[in-house]
Amino acid sequence: MPQQAQTVAQTAMRNEKGFDYKAPAELFPSRVKIGRARIGYRRFASAAEALRFAVEETPASALLGAYIEVKEARVDMREAQRLYDSPAYPLKRKPKAAVSSASTQKTKTAAAV
Repeated sequence: MPQQAQTVAQTAMRNEKGFDYKAPAELFPSRVKIGRARIGYRRFASAAEALRFAVEETPASALLGAYIEVKEARVDMREAQRLYDSPAYPLKRKPKAAVSSASTQKTKTAAAV
């Protein structure tokens, strides 16, 4: 994708009303292979599901350098968190305490392996 087109797509995605939560999405891992908590490439039927997986089910350490691609535009993990926290996010969220404890538990499990 040309640089200008990618910039336009990313700008449109930053506007929550312009972000398509229903579009198919892909989660790409970081190229850095440091640490045990890593994720692999995954496809999702919707961007909302990809955001949920990244925020609710994956330890932050596994997402360093990872990104979600929706309609040929990349969303880094900081942007993914913002989209997940947006009032426009269409799926039901886990309570904040459950999300924090799930991430902590996964990190402890990965460290024990």
